[in-house]
Amino acid sequence: MKTVSIARNVVLAALLSPLGSLVYPPSMSLATAQVASVAGLPDFADLAEKTGPAVVNIRTTERIKPGQGGIPGADDEEMQEFFRRFFGVPMPKQQPDKTPRNGRKQMPQQEEEVPRGVGSGFIISPDGYVLTNAHVVDGADEMYVTLTDKREFKAKIIGVDKRTDVAVVKIEGNNLPRLTIGDPNRLRVGEWVIAIGSPFGLENTVTAGIISAKARDTGEYLPLIQTDVAVNPGNSGGPLINMRGEVIGINSQIYSRSGGYMGISFAVPIDEAMRVAEQLRTTGRVTRGRIGVQIGEVTKDVAESLGMQRAQGALIQRVEPGGPAEKSGLEAGDIILKFNGTNIEKSSDLPRLVGATKPGTRSTVTIWRKGANKDVTLSVAELEPEKVAKKEERKQKPEQVANALGLVVSDLSDAQRKELKIDGGVLVDSAEGAASRAGLRAGDVILRLNNSDVKDAKQFNALVTKLEPKKTAVVLVRRGDASQFVPIRPNGQ
Repeated sequence: MKTVSIARNVVLAALLSPLGSLVYPPSMSLATAQVASVAGLPDFADLAEKTGPAVVNIRTTERIKPGQGGIPGADDEEMQEFFRRFFGVPMPKQQPDKTPRNGRKQMPQQEEEVPRGVGSGFIISPDGYVLTNAHVVDGADEMYVTLTDKREFKAKIIGVDKRTDVAVVKIEGNNLPRLTIGDPNRLRVGEWVIAIGSPFGLENTVTAGIISAKARDTGEYLPLIQTDVAVNPGNSGGPLINMRGEVIGINSQIYSRSGGYMGISFAVPIDEAMRVAEQLRTTGRVTRGRIGVQIGEVTKDVAESLGMQRAQGALIQRVEPGGPAEKSGLEAGDIILKFNGTNIEKSSDLPRLVGATKPGTRSTVTIWRKGANKDVTLSVAELEPEKVAKKEERKQKPEQVANALGLVVSDLSDAQRKELKIDGGVLVDSAEGAASRAGLRAGDVILRLNNSDVKDAKQFNALVTKLEPKKTAVVLVRRGDASQFVPIRPNGQ
């Protein structure tokens, strides 16, 4: 009753006081009232002050030859977004000047070092090892790392791993500030976190949010941490930090239809990043294990049909001929329940566990087959570098219109098919509409449409014209080393 009375007195005093002022009861100071007004919300000031000095800005450049057409970084999405937002125009195209001035013969010019892009990173050791994203530094000729105290260092790349989008760079220094490494496995959904980075080159920008989901499977090699922290171009490579001041992830991706922040961002878990970083520091490359299976999720229907008590594990959809799995007797239709004693709750758990296993290791796989568990022993092989459909030099083609699924496709070259070890298929040049919503993107390879094998672009587009307009189509998509069936729902479905 007393509390209600005090609250009523405060409200009445506010109404009777001049506009913009408040009268507080004798027992409540202004500072106390301010704290009370934000009760339950964390104060990030001390956290930002403590961790900020170890976060760095990374500026990359590249060297171009005189008369080289195009602006360096023109293919970089972050640079394109920078120009669009700040200048309101697309990134300009530089054309070589082929006309000698005053008719005189031009003297040979030296290569010019020009800006390529900006990103973020953070120091993980006092002697200057820095973690960042692979896409921030890959392809750069020179790198410059700037600390919050304005010291600038020329950096060198120690190693890059595109599969996890992790890179390690080195600056020469001693007693540098560094971040404490945390444990992403202790994260809880709803937990407060902050991101520090250089969005659009604005150094040491702090944003905050919560953990939205853990181990989010985005179709890439490893599950990611999902947050609602504001992350924009330039934040890439910066740390995701918990309230204990520990880095628990590397900000890497955003989900966006505009190129800017839309409430969903992803970070590479720091334990995976550190595992990669250790290999890059010691050998300059990352080795991963593989067992030679293509897997899918175990749905409730599949589990019931196979006599399982609950949906768990990874369903083997295809066994690689001559691979470790085939040699050990694994078959399509088997469900992998454990790998070296660790439970496989969902299919995305398996690639992470196998990938972290040293090639040549004898491993035990527990499977579900014909209503019973069975242990199988195999020798883990080494995962080859990711195979993708590489862009090739070809003649400029007239702009094509997307088909009814929202896809523009082209034929694969003989070299591309040989590299991917496939006979048919088409390369996705662009995806929009229904195909884009389904997750397809440029660079994917489509192998099947519903029940038909895809041979070439002409045949694929012909098959699309025969689809029922309101019926979901299913395509078999090859992305990197993985293949999966993707449903494409018509517009409005």
